[in-house]
Amino acid sequence: MSKKVALCFIISYDHVLSKEHIWREWIEENQDICNVYFFYKDYNKIKSPWVKLHALPPSFIYPTTYTNIIPAYLSLITFASQHDENNQWFCFLTDSCCPIAPPEHFRKMFFKFYDKTVLRWGPAWWNPTFQKRANIGLLPQYLRLAHDPYFILNRFDAMLILHFVKSKVNFVKVICEGGVANESLFAVILNICAVLDKTICDATHMTDWTRMTSPTSPYVFHDENNETDVKFIEDELKASRDFKFFIRKVNPLFPDKLLRHYIYEKFYDSNKLFNRKKDSLVNNIIGIFVFVLIFSLLNGLVYYFTH
Repeated sequence: MSKKVALCFIISYDHVLSKEHIWREWIEENQDICNVYFFYKDYNKIKSPWVKLHALPPSFIYPTTYTNIIPAYLSLITFASQHDENNQWFCFLTDSCCPIAPPEHFRKMFFKFYDKTVLRWGPAWWNPTFQKRANIGLLPQYLRLAHDPYFILNRFDAMLILHFVKSKVNFVKVICEGGVANESLFAVILNICAVLDKTICDATHMTDWTRMTSPTSPYVFHDENNETDVKFIEDELKASRDFKFFIRKVNPLFPDKLLRHYIYEKFYDSNKLFNRKKDSLVNNIIGIFVFVLIFSLLNGLVYYFTH
């Protein structure tokens, strides 16, 4: 079986993928393992031939709203799982996402963790008693959960979610009616199915939630001359970034050269620094071991000739 990744985009408004050219050159490096899918609201608004080529059939398009895009996730999972049974990862993305890790790093991590869901989750960060968000206040305490809105599901968990949604229609309906369910529903389902603890609890998208542009939207990166933008990205690169394959939200005006720098150059600079530190540590350990060995031999010789 040739394992593959389903890159599942949700596009709306102008139906333009902010950095299509960056995406296409990034995907080209892994074209043998990547399938691309687009969920859209209005096919007639799509101008890109490439996006049209990978758009879902009209029969898989269902109504969505700003506060309820769960149908888009479910439609993408359903179509992608049927379109290619080799799809093992389902990566959820938006029109304002962009890759931020090298294609070869993404490939390496996929083949190493293709059987894992990567989802950063935890207790709800809002008060469910006062906020109707996802209606999780109606659920028992252990199900009052929140998670990143964009993440990676493995095939097993994706199929588990589809089965749950079909068998627990009323339950899912109540969650979705609360609004912004895409930041709670998947963790809730996986916890009910007793597999949430098996996920890798990590972010797949580099996202700045400290400077939100709206109550539900993170910051939009738009200017290479914005020192705060650059510092945020630099700090994220210095932190653990094994699964941070993407960045959101990226304005079309954000410089391509900066993105390419972080994708193809900065990552390796960081890794080289880590490897240099690792090599230095190894060399120090070897040096100490050799010193102790020689010292012991000399002591043995002295003892031998003096006794």
